[in-house]
Amino acid sequence: MLSPTLQTLADLIRINSINPAYSDGKPESGIAVYIREFFAKSGIRTFEQEVLPDRPNVIAVLPGKSSRRILLEAHVDTASITGMTIPPFEPTVSGGRMYGRGSCDTKAGLAAMMQAVASLGKEQPPCEVWMVAAADEEHSFRGAARLCQGLQADAAVVSEPTSMRAVVATKGCVRWTITCHGKAAHSSKPHLGRSAIVDMSKVVLALEADSQGFESKRHPLVGSPTVNVGLIRGGVQVNFVPDSCSIDVDRRLIPGEEVPEVLSEYRRLLDSLDVDATMEPPMLQDFPLETAVQSQVVSVAGSVLEQLGLDPQPAGVPYGSDASKLSRAGVPSIVLGPGSIDQAHAAIEYVDCEQVDQAFEFYRRFILCFQ
Repeated sequence: MLSPTLQTLADLIRINSINPAYSDGKPESGIAVYIREFFAKSGIRTFEQEVLPDRPNVIAVLPGKSSRRILLEAHVDTASITGMTIPPFEPTVSGGRMYGRGSCDTKAGLAAMMQAVASLGKEQPPCEVWMVAAADEEHSFRGAARLCQGLQADAAVVSEPTSMRAVVATKGCVRWTITCHGKAAHSSKPHLGRSAIVDMSKVVLALEADSQGFESKRHPLVGSPTVNVGLIRGGVQVNFVPDSCSIDVDRRLIPGEEVPEVLSEYRRLLDSLDVDATMEPPMLQDFPLETAVQSQVVSVAGSVLEQLGLDPQPAGVPYGSDASKLSRAGVPSIVLGPGSIDQAHAAIEYVDCEQVDQAFEFYRRFILCFQ
């Protein structure tokens, strides 16, 4: 017999909400309908923020005794199902785990938040509660960006798979393209050209050498910055000296680093090399998160975790979430949810059922304890 939270999770898994940026994706409007109907049954008001056509944020509102407001936020979109080795939309329970796409990232947290708010529908908590089911986290965070427009709130708990730890620090990310420009020639006379691929090899080695100094920038909760060259494109055919070669770079930022300064460092690195290279504007920017451990959202979360017999110590993770956008908008935020990031996006995605029920109880008590 599944708990109400696990039953809701199973319902959510059955709905294809793969981000439309992927070939097997579809707009979030389908799962939005389910969420609105879920809250309507509990008499809880909802409204939508249009992010893109057929891609809304759904917000359930629980009135509070004061004018203060807290947010519970989870994204509704999932990663692609390409490469999965289990049925993605057929939730199954085995060995205390529920399997399916989105079970871990982040429909488990979404289900727990929905049930926590619904369970308090006939009560008036100390603060107003917005439970936000956000669109487009898996691609470009446009749901969070829309939410932050004119937002006023006193705290936010964002669900991601943190194994029920209160995460107060996360890495940010900037991704951009570097292109080396060479000179085309016939491969029988390569001295008449200049190979952009050879020049790019110098750039890649320089990026790797530069990263050896990252250890000196280590953050106590999230570790050091990282850099990864994830894609490379170059050349026309084997008997041409290539006149162009591009790479896509993924640089993870630690709290305290800012994108403009990081990109300036790489521009100076390229200028120090004997290459003709250009940098494109970033294709993605995501900020690091660092919430003060003395803040109310952290102290209340720690107290609730302690009540539940869970680890109350603040933690850090190397990945990002919508929490960093909320934090930049002035809302003190933490990340906390069931499941492990190791199972997110995996060929066999699952979540620990006990943690899902723990998450329900955590979110419920957090709503009642935050004053």
